[in-house]
Amino acid sequence: MIFRDIELSDRDWLDKKFKEDNKKACEFCFANNYLWRKYFPTQIATEGDCVILRYYAENDAMYVFPIGNGDKKKALEQLFLYGQAKGEQIHLYGLLDYEVEQLKEWYPKHFRYEADRDMFDYIYETEHLANLSGKKFHGKRNHIARFMDDDDWEYEKLNSENLHECIDMNNNWIQKKYDDDAWSQEVQDEYDVVKCALIDYKRLGLVGGVLKKYGEVVAFEIGEPLNDDTFVVHFEKAYADVQGAYPMINKQFVLHECQGYKYVNREEDDGEEGLRKAKLSYHPDILLEKYNAYKIG
Repeated sequence: MIFRDIELSDRDWLDKKFKEDNKKACEFCFANNYLWRKYFPTQIATEGDCVILRYYAENDAMYVFPIGNGDKKKALEQLFLYGQAKGEQIHLYGLLDYEVEQLKEWYPKHFRYEADRDMFDYIYETEHLANLSGKKFHGKRNHIARFMDDDDWEYEKLNSENLHECIDMNNNWIQKKYDDDAWSQEVQDEYDVVKCALIDYKRLGLVGGVLKKYGEVVAFEIGEPLNDDTFVVHFEKAYADVQGAYPMINKQFVLHECQGYKYVNREEDDGEEGLRKAKLSYHPDILLEKYNAYKIG
Protein backbone atom coordinates (compact mmCIF):
# COMPACT_ATOMS: atom_id res chain seq x y z
CA MET A 1 0.00 0.00 0.00
CA ILE A 2 1.59 3.24 -1.20
CA PHE A 3 0.41 6.61 0.10
CA ARG A 4 1.10 9.83 -1.76
CA ASP A 5 0.19 13.50 -1.39
CA ILE A 6 -3.18 14.63 -2.72
CA GLU A 7 -2.93 16.87 -5.80
CA LEU A 8 -5.31 19.13 -7.70
CA SER A 9 -5.21 16.72 -10.64
CA ASP A 10 -6.90 14.11 -8.39
CA ARG A 11 -10.14 16.09 -8.23
CA ASP A 12 -12.25 14.36 -10.88
CA TRP A 13 -11.58 10.76 -9.96
CA LEU A 14 -11.67 11.39 -6.20
CA ASP A 15 -14.99 13.22 -6.48
CA LYS A 16 -16.28 10.17 -8.35
CA LYS A 17 -15.18 7.85 -5.53
CA PHE A 18 -16.73 10.11 -2.88
CA LYS A 19 -20.02 10.10 -4.77
CA GLU A 20 -20.04 6.30 -4.85
CA ASP A 21 -20.49 6.33 -1.06
CA ASN A 22 -22.85 9.34 -1.11
CA LYS A 23 -22.03 10.30 2.50
CA LYS A 24 -23.35 13.40 4.25
CA ALA A 25 -20.13 13.95 6.21
CA CYS A 26 -18.23 17.10 5.25
CA GLU A 27 -14.86 15.36 4.81
CA PHE A 28 -16.05 13.47 1.76
CA CYS A 29 -15.45 16.02 -0.95
CA PHE A 30 -12.28 16.89 -2.76
CA ALA A 31 -12.01 20.58 -1.89
CA ASN A 32 -11.99 20.05 1.88
CA ASN A 33 -9.17 17.53 1.65
CA TYR A 34 -7.15 19.52 -0.86
CA LEU A 35 -7.45 22.89 0.88
CA TRP A 36 -6.34 21.56 4.28
CA ARG A 37 -3.69 19.18 2.89
CA LYS A 38 -0.73 21.21 4.20
CA TYR A 39 -2.14 21.83 7.65
CA PHE A 40 -3.47 18.33 8.33
CA PRO A 41 -1.13 16.50 5.95
CA THR A 42 -3.39 14.46 3.68
CA GLN A 43 -2.36 11.48 1.60
CA ILE A 44 -4.20 8.90 -0.46
CA ALA A 45 -3.71 5.27 -1.40
CA THR A 46 -5.75 2.94 -3.56
CA GLU A 47 -6.60 -0.68 -2.85
CA GLY A 48 -8.63 -2.33 -5.58
CA ASP A 49 -11.54 0.00 -6.28
CA CYS A 50 -11.30 1.67 -2.87
CA VAL A 51 -9.51 4.81 -1.75
CA ILE A 52 -8.00 5.23 1.71
CA LEU A 53 -7.29 8.70 3.05
CA ARG A 54 -4.63 9.29 5.68
CA TYR A 55 -4.38 12.41 7.81
CA TYR A 56 -1.69 13.45 10.25
CA ALA A 57 -2.45 15.40 13.41
CA GLU A 58 0.45 16.06 15.77
CA ASN A 59 2.41 13.33 13.96
CA ASP A 60 -0.30 10.72 14.60
CA ALA A 61 -1.69 8.95 11.53
CA MET A 62 -5.47 8.65 11.15
CA TYR A 63 -7.12 6.63 8.41
CA VAL A 64 -10.58 6.95 6.88
CA PHE A 65 -12.84 3.96 6.33
CA PRO A 66 -12.28 2.76 2.72
CA ILE A 67 -14.11 4.91 0.16
CA GLY A 68 -15.85 3.72 -3.00
CA ASN A 69 -17.57 0.69 -4.47
CA GLY A 70 -14.68 -1.73 -4.05
CA ASP A 71 -14.17 -4.51 -1.50
CA LYS A 72 -13.91 -2.46 1.70
CA LYS A 73 -13.08 -5.43 3.91
CA LYS A 74 -10.21 -6.45 1.66
CA ALA A 75 -8.96 -2.86 1.67
CA LEU A 76 -9.07 -2.84 5.49
CA GLU A 77 -7.15 -6.13 5.64
CA GLN A 78 -4.42 -4.61 3.50
CA LEU A 79 -4.39 -1.53 5.72
CA PHE A 80 -3.96 -3.71 8.82
CA LEU A 81 -1.05 -5.53 7.17
CA TYR A 82 0.45 -2.15 6.30
CA GLY A 83 0.10 -1.10 9.93
CA GLN A 84 1.77 -4.28 11.15
CA ALA A 85 4.70 -3.73 8.79
CA LYS A 86 5.13 -0.20 10.16
CA GLY A 87 4.59 -1.24 13.78
CA GLU A 88 1.51 0.97 13.93
CA GLN A 89 -1.85 0.34 15.60
CA ILE A 90 -4.42 1.56 13.11
CA HIS A 91 -6.61 4.51 14.13
CA LEU A 92 -9.74 4.93 11.98
CA TYR A 93 -11.14 8.45 11.95
CA GLY A 94 -14.53 10.00 11.25
CA LEU A 95 -16.55 6.79 11.19
CA LEU A 96 -20.29 7.05 10.72
CA ASP A 97 -22.59 4.87 12.79
CA TYR A 98 -23.16 2.28 10.07
CA GLU A 99 -19.40 1.95 9.55
CA VAL A 100 -18.98 1.31 13.28
CA GLU A 101 -21.59 -1.45 13.06
CA GLN A 102 -19.82 -2.92 10.03
CA LEU A 103 -16.49 -2.98 11.86
CA LYS A 104 -18.10 -4.65 14.88
CA GLU A 105 -19.51 -7.33 12.60
CA TRP A 106 -16.26 -7.93 10.75
CA TYR A 107 -13.87 -7.55 13.69
CA PRO A 108 -15.66 -8.13 17.00
CA LYS A 109 -13.63 -6.97 20.00
CA HIS A 110 -10.77 -5.77 17.79
CA PHE A 111 -11.51 -2.05 18.11
CA ARG A 112 -12.19 0.48 20.83
CA TYR A 113 -14.69 3.17 19.81
CA GLU A 114 -15.04 6.78 20.91
CA ALA A 115 -17.57 9.36 19.78
CA ASP A 116 -15.85 12.60 18.66
CA ARG A 117 -18.36 15.33 19.56
CA ASP A 118 -16.12 18.12 18.29
CA MET A 119 -16.35 16.63 14.79
CA PHE A 120 -20.12 16.08 14.60
CA ASP A 121 -21.56 17.76 11.49
CA TYR A 122 -24.41 20.25 11.75
CA ILE A 123 -26.95 19.48 9.02
CA TYR A 124 -30.06 21.53 8.35
CA GLU A 125 -33.02 21.19 6.04
CA THR A 126 -32.55 23.74 3.27
CA GLU A 127 -36.15 24.92 3.63
CA HIS A 128 -35.61 25.74 7.31
CA LEU A 129 -32.50 27.86 6.64
CA ALA A 130 -34.17 29.63 3.73
CA ASN A 131 -37.38 30.52 5.57
CA LEU A 132 -36.25 30.87 9.21
CA SER A 133 -39.86 30.34 10.25
CA GLY A 134 -41.22 30.04 13.77
CA LYS A 135 -40.43 31.46 17.21
CA LYS A 136 -37.03 29.79 17.45
CA PHE A 137 -35.73 31.96 14.58
CA HIS A 138 -37.36 35.21 15.76
CA GLY A 139 -34.02 36.74 16.77
CA LYS A 140 -32.36 35.95 13.45
CA ARG A 141 -35.27 37.44 11.51
CA ASN A 142 -34.91 40.61 13.57
CA HIS A 143 -31.21 40.87 12.79
CA ILE A 144 -31.91 40.38 9.10
CA ALA A 145 -34.62 43.06 9.25
CA ARG A 146 -32.11 45.51 10.71
CA PHE A 147 -29.66 44.68 7.92
CA MET A 148 -32.42 45.44 5.43
CA ASP A 149 -33.56 48.68 7.06
CA ASP A 150 -32.40 50.47 3.95
CA ASP A 151 -32.29 49.08 0.42
CA ASP A 152 -28.59 49.71 -0.17
CA TRP A 153 -27.51 46.07 -0.15
CA GLU A 154 -27.10 43.37 -2.77
CA TYR A 155 -26.20 39.71 -3.14
CA GLU A 156 -23.86 38.55 -5.90
CA LYS A 157 -22.39 35.25 -6.98
CA LEU A 158 -18.65 35.01 -6.46
CA ASN A 159 -17.05 35.97 -9.75
CA SER A 160 -13.86 37.35 -11.24
CA GLU A 161 -15.02 40.92 -10.61
CA ASN A 162 -15.72 40.64 -6.86
CA LEU A 163 -13.09 37.99 -6.09
CA HIS A 164 -10.39 40.42 -5.00
CA GLU A 165 -12.88 42.35 -2.90
CA CYS A 166 -13.52 39.10 -1.01
CA ILE A 167 -9.80 38.47 -0.60
CA ASP A 168 -9.44 41.97 0.86
CA MET A 169 -12.48 41.41 3.10
CA ASN A 170 -10.95 38.14 4.38
CA ASN A 171 -7.81 40.07 5.31
CA ASN A 172 -9.77 42.86 7.00
CA TRP A 173 -11.99 40.36 8.82
CA ILE A 174 -9.06 38.53 10.40
CA GLN A 175 -7.32 41.79 11.34
CA LYS A 176 -10.48 42.98 13.10
CA LYS A 177 -11.08 39.70 14.91
CA TYR A 178 -7.59 38.99 16.22
CA ASP A 179 -5.04 41.30 17.79
CA ASP A 180 -1.34 40.44 17.97
CA ASP A 181 -1.74 38.52 21.23
CA ALA A 182 -4.52 36.31 19.82
CA TRP A 183 -2.78 35.63 16.51
CA SER A 184 -1.75 31.98 16.30
CA GLN A 185 -0.63 29.48 13.72
CA GLU A 186 -4.19 28.14 13.57
CA VAL A 187 -5.48 31.63 12.76
CA GLN A 188 -2.87 32.01 10.03
CA ASP A 189 -3.70 28.57 8.62
CA GLU A 190 -7.40 29.36 8.35
CA TYR A 191 -6.66 32.68 6.69
CA ASP A 192 -4.42 30.97 4.13
CA VAL A 193 -6.96 28.21 3.43
CA VAL A 194 -9.82 30.67 2.86
CA LYS A 195 -7.63 32.75 0.56
CA CYS A 196 -6.68 29.63 -1.42
CA ALA A 197 -10.36 28.64 -1.67
CA LEU A 198 -11.18 32.06 -3.11
CA ILE A 199 -8.32 32.13 -5.58
CA ASP A 200 -8.86 28.55 -6.81
CA TYR A 201 -12.66 28.38 -6.49
CA LYS A 202 -13.21 27.58 -10.16
CA ARG A 203 -10.60 24.81 -10.35
CA LEU A 204 -11.96 23.34 -7.10
CA GLY A 205 -15.57 23.41 -8.30
CA LEU A 206 -16.64 25.71 -5.48
CA VAL A 207 -19.61 28.07 -5.44
CA GLY A 208 -19.50 31.42 -3.67
CA GLY A 209 -21.94 34.11 -2.60
CA VAL A 210 -21.09 37.72 -1.76
CA LEU A 211 -23.10 40.16 0.35
CA LYS A 212 -22.55 43.89 -0.13
CA LYS A 213 -23.82 46.91 1.80
CA TYR A 214 -23.25 50.46 0.56
CA GLY A 215 -21.20 48.90 -2.23
CA GLU A 216 -18.71 47.20 0.11
CA VAL A 217 -18.34 43.45 0.74
CA VAL A 218 -19.49 42.70 4.29
CA ALA A 219 -19.83 38.92 4.01
CA PHE A 220 -19.14 35.96 1.76
CA GLU A 221 -19.79 32.23 1.79
CA ILE A 222 -18.23 29.32 -0.12
CA GLY A 223 -19.39 25.74 -0.58
CA GLU A 224 -20.13 22.92 -3.01
CA PRO A 225 -22.48 19.99 -3.60
CA LEU A 226 -21.56 17.16 -1.24
CA ASN A 227 -23.81 14.34 -2.44
CA ASP A 228 -27.14 13.77 -4.17
CA ASP A 229 -29.21 15.71 -1.63
CA THR A 230 -26.73 17.74 0.45
CA PHE A 231 -24.78 20.96 -0.13
CA VAL A 232 -21.82 21.67 2.16
CA VAL A 233 -20.75 25.15 3.32
CA HIS A 234 -16.99 25.32 3.83
CA PHE A 235 -16.43 28.95 4.81
CA GLU A 236 -18.56 31.85 5.97
CA LYS A 237 -17.12 35.25 6.83
CA ALA A 238 -19.02 38.37 7.87
CA TYR A 239 -18.21 41.54 9.78
CA ALA A 240 -19.51 41.09 13.32
CA ASP A 241 -20.07 44.84 13.67
CA VAL A 242 -22.51 44.89 10.73
CA GLN A 243 -25.79 43.86 12.33
CA GLY A 244 -27.42 40.97 10.55
CA ALA A 245 -24.55 40.28 8.15
CA TYR A 246 -24.07 36.70 9.33
CA PRO A 247 -27.71 35.54 9.21
CA MET A 248 -28.24 37.50 5.99
CA ILE A 249 -25.38 35.87 4.05
CA ASN A 250 -26.49 32.49 5.40
CA LYS A 251 -30.08 33.04 4.20
CA GLN A 252 -29.16 34.57 0.85
CA PHE A 253 -26.59 31.89 0.06
CA VAL A 254 -29.11 29.15 0.76
CA LEU A 255 -31.78 30.90 -1.33
CA HIS A 256 -29.47 31.39 -4.31
CA GLU A 257 -27.03 28.47 -4.26
CA CYS A 258 -28.55 25.57 -2.30
CA GLN A 259 -31.95 25.14 -3.92
CA GLY A 260 -32.37 21.64 -5.33
CA TYR A 261 -30.70 20.13 -2.25
CA LYS A 262 -32.71 18.88 0.72
CA TYR A 263 -29.96 19.51 3.26
CA VAL A 264 -27.18 21.97 3.98
CA ASN A 265 -24.16 20.68 5.92
CA ARG A 266 -22.44 23.50 7.81
CA GLU A 267 -19.59 21.26 9.01
CA GLU A 268 -18.36 20.76 12.56
CA ASP A 269 -17.46 23.13 15.40
CA ASP A 270 -13.98 21.75 16.28
CA GLY A 271 -14.86 22.14 19.95
CA GLU A 272 -14.95 25.95 19.75
CA GLU A 273 -17.55 27.14 22.25
CA GLY A 274 -18.63 30.21 20.27
CA LEU A 275 -18.90 28.29 17.02
CA ARG A 276 -20.89 25.52 18.70
CA LYS A 277 -23.33 28.05 20.14
CA ALA A 278 -23.74 29.71 16.74
CA LYS A 279 -24.39 26.46 14.90
CA LEU A 280 -26.80 25.19 17.53
CA SER A 281 -28.71 28.48 17.27
CA TYR A 282 -29.83 27.40 13.81
CA HIS A 283 -31.36 24.23 15.32
CA PRO A 284 -29.79 21.45 13.23
CA ASP A 285 -32.15 18.82 11.89
CA ILE A 286 -29.32 16.27 11.99
CA LEU A 287 -26.29 16.24 14.27
CA LEU A 288 -24.20 13.75 12.34
CA GLU A 289 -22.26 11.63 14.80
CA LYS A 290 -18.71 10.53 14.02
CA TYR A 291 -16.48 8.07 15.82
CA ASN A 292 -12.85 7.13 16.15
CA ALA A 293 -11.87 3.47 16.24
CA TYR A 294 -8.59 2.28 17.72
CA LYS A 295 -7.36 -1.19 16.81
CA ILE A 296 -6.53 -3.26 19.89
CA GLY A 297 -5.99 -6.68 18.40
